[in-house]
Amino acid sequence: MLANIERLLVKYGMNFVNGLGTTLLLALVSVSVGCLIGALVAIMRLSKSKVLGGIATVYTEIIRDTPLLLQLYFFYFGLPMLIPALNKQKFLCIAIALICNSAAYVSEVIRSGIQAVDPGQREAALSLGFSESKAMWFVVVPQAVKNILPALGNEFIMIIKDTSLGSTFFIGDLMTQYLVVKGATYLPIEPLVIVGVIYFLMTFILSKVFGHFEKKMQKADRHSGYERKRKQQREVHV
Repeated sequence: MLANIERLLVKYGMNFVNGLGTTLLLALVSVSVGCLIGALVAIMRLSKSKVLGGIATVYTEIIRDTPLLLQLYFFYFGLPMLIPALNKQKFLCIAIALICNSAAYVSEVIRSGIQAVDPGQREAALSLGFSESKAMWFVVVPQAVKNILPALGNEFIMIIKDTSLGSTFFIGDLMTQYLVVKGATYLPIEPLVIVGVIYFLMTFILSKVFGHFEKKMQKADRHSGYERKRKQQREVHV
């Protein structure tokens, strides 16, 4: 088995490298654009407009309550019917499906992160003359970021794993390359082991990186809290 894996790495190494690049690109595009759309959806859900809130709620519920594979099929076959220019753009159709899926989950992350901020912070900003929008962007959002970023890191890792479903449509990701190598060599296990190791290394390294930054943020929060406490104590003594 090890000998077969070595031969596959020598002969089909570029296949796995290309698959890795496609997987990372798909995940990065999905989460990046998904964050922008998710932020918009979160704002709609937090707005006082019942219409906007209802539209955002329906969107998130539909996406979160249906399987991702079903959504991929829907966008893969449905988008070219609506937009003929996408008829042969398999990668783009799958990317749009993953963006819409990611946006629904990111919107909930952003919404919960904003709602976790003490309402008194917003009220204090309003009492100082801030408008609703300025209070949100300059007071609430900066404090919500520390709650949002760790969850966004987890979402990126989840999307990396979810891209494997794109192999159903042969878009060039890691699992697509597995199918290509398996078909060429008639070896089902060895290329699967290689792909599994690559997925594991990607997600393990990324989880450690995101965990490192999360600890740094928590440490910075504790330090700033300690400094505020010391400042309050000095003011009391004075």
